[in-house]
Amino acid sequence: MKLASLKHGRDGTLVVVSTDLQRCLRTAMTLQQALDDWDRHQPVLASLAEQLAAGAGEPFNEEDCASPLPRAFQWADGSAYVNHVELVRKARGAEMPESFWTDPLMYQGGSDSFLGPRDPIVMADSGWGIDFEGEIAVITGDVPMGASPEQAAAAIRLLMLVNDVSLRNLIPAELGKGFGFFQSKPSSAFSPVCVTPEELGQAWDGGRLHLPLQVSYNGELFGKANAGVDMTFDFPTLIAHAAKTRPLGAGTIIGSGTVSNKDADGSPGRPVADGGLGYSCIAEIRMIETIRDGKPATPFMQFGDRVRLEMLDADGGSVFGAIDQEVRQQ
Repeated sequence: MKLASLKHGRDGTLVVVSTDLQRCLRTAMTLQQALDDWDRHQPVLASLAEQLAAGAGEPFNEEDCASPLPRAFQWADGSAYVNHVELVRKARGAEMPESFWTDPLMYQGGSDSFLGPRDPIVMADSGWGIDFEGEIAVITGDVPMGASPEQAAAAIRLLMLVNDVSLRNLIPAELGKGFGFFQSKPSSAFSPVCVTPEELGQAWDGGRLHLPLQVSYNGELFGKANAGVDMTFDFPTLIAHAAKTRPLGAGTIIGSGTVSNKDADGSPGRPVADGGLGYSCIAEIRMIETIRDGKPATPFMQFGDRVRLEMLDADGGSVFGAIDQEVRQQ
């Protein structure tokens, strides 16, 4: 089953979307309302999905969509691809603590005003180091405090893509205060469509999504890393980590962190142009340039630059629709 929120008011109008993303049927609720009483609403939504499969529905346009949850009670982003973390630290000459391989990193982001998948990234200053980060996220039902990974897995309701926008040049000073991200993490954007786990078939193993995340930057393929590869911590582990000391309410969003793959020989990934899988953010290629050449060469995003994130299934169909955003000056 595929779901989306058409732009309407603060929380959108929930629609069920056909598998090919061509048609939809409207509901009289929001996605948050559906999640709050999922056991009652899920069969009704599934019935609408069956009607779509039989040919019902009105045209569906990704451009009309807000993020599936235009705002959420909680957005916590992990860093499950430790390869990415290792490169970040290596580029600045820092050793990575051994605990990073066993204890996930996670920060709590702002969730009151997500960007729509086609909304521009509006910034006042390109000198802030504007970067995209291609990620996967899950939306949960209620998760009790102290949940096991098995309980966490059972609470996964939906999956979607994320562009977790980062302002790289603001991050060092914020982290230097010892109190975490805030100004350096503006509003994130999510894919037009979110999907139930069973919709993903064999690509979903219960914890990881085994499909390449296609990242295009200014019309050129920038990355195609497989989200199921080199993911040190799966989603049940990330959810259980978030719920260690607090319950998670229905509609909580948990992100994977930047999708990142090593090269086939275990070395840092290579650019697509050099036969590699590329990258899901600009920072990663800058790290590799720094390690190799002593300084980065690839600039961060400038006004007018555009990023597109999409994931295709084995038959070439778009799973979640596309995040497609341009950077604009405020």
